[in-house]
Amino acid sequence: MKKIGKVLLACVAIYLLLIISVPSVIDKIKNPTVLKPPYKVLDSAQKIYNSLPFIADMHCDALLWSRDLLDRKDYGHVDIPRMLEANVSIQAFTIVTKSPKGQNFSANTGDSDNITTLMIAQGQSVKSWSSLTERALIQAKNLHKFEKKSKGKFRVIKSKSDLKKYLVDAELYSNITAGFLGVEGAHALDGKLENIAVLFDAGVRMMSPTHFFDNKLGGSAHGVSKAGLTDFGKKVIEEMQSKDMIVDVAHASPKVIDAILEMTTKPIVSSHTGVKGTCDNVRNLSDKHIKGIAHSGGLISIAMFKQAVCDTDVKATAIAIKYVIDLVGSDFVALGSDFDGSVNASVDITGLPLIVEELLKLEVSEIDIQKVMGNNVKRLLLETLPE
Repeated sequence: MKKIGKVLLACVAIYLLLIISVPSVIDKIKNPTVLKPPYKVLDSAQKIYNSLPFIADMHCDALLWSRDLLDRKDYGHVDIPRMLEANVSIQAFTIVTKSPKGQNFSANTGDSDNITTLMIAQGQSVKSWSSLTERALIQAKNLHKFEKKSKGKFRVIKSKSDLKKYLVDAELYSNITAGFLGVEGAHALDGKLENIAVLFDAGVRMMSPTHFFDNKLGGSAHGVSKAGLTDFGKKVIEEMQSKDMIVDVAHASPKVIDAILEMTTKPIVSSHTGVKGTCDNVRNLSDKHIKGIAHSGGLISIAMFKQAVCDTDVKATAIAIKYVIDLVGSDFVALGSDFDGSVNASVDITGLPLIVEELLKLEVSEIDIQKVMGNNVKRLLLETLPE
């Protein structure tokens, strides 16, 4: 019995060691940065950046990595101290619940999953090992925990009134920032329409129908079928919009985007994307879909990694932004970095002034830069968040 006890204690010790060490190791491997801070920015660009009234980014996956976002890290792309340093007003924190093994841009199935292993390594609840909704709830609760522990420096925005209060307070107190919750792939519903309400009650205000594989709602741009929106998918979109949840078409198949554009009654977004006009691949938006999203009053949010913009620097992101401005105007484009999304980001969040520098080189006006860097997101949230 003593030997069994020692073996059990050894197993527990090894598991605890794995919980402590493995998640951060995976985090560092999965979320590298091409250009490391500190960043050198032209004085003219930094001056404009410092004067921006509102800075926002529509996509990061930092909640997936069991990282203390109140602690400044020298790895990954986003934490609250770095948000404060970069004067970021709002960051969308998007929840990942499933990711196929061997993930690629062309064809994936949902038969395998990397996140189960990550949940186990992080010491999450047994329920989270199988329930995607539980995984989403864990990540949502964690963001609210950071809010409570931040001593007022960080807020979770869930309504128009939350945002309006934050905007007033941000004028008075410079050292505060905020975020809102999204979900990457509605397979997080575990196939149940009623789980939309569950996620909404947990603070989720944006969700995409698909991620890297086809699901019950329809086809992914990276799935096998490339199918359109199913009847269940249509019910999900209708229910989301009835609750004032933003529909995000990032990673959706072209046919799914077509169907959503046909039925939407509210602005929709692509929270992190590139455009075929500067980087032609299955993941990026066609001119037709850019125009459709703009017509809805939504946002095309440009990402900051090679697969989305066909290069590893912020210049490529700026070129894609300029393409959208030239196509549909400056009111419908934003930043959607995909920070901490298992990508090699061009910079971390403190490197956002370099975007301003590159936009200036492309002769984008200061007014349009203000829109791109955050004012368009503020407008969208004030229009679409629930009361």
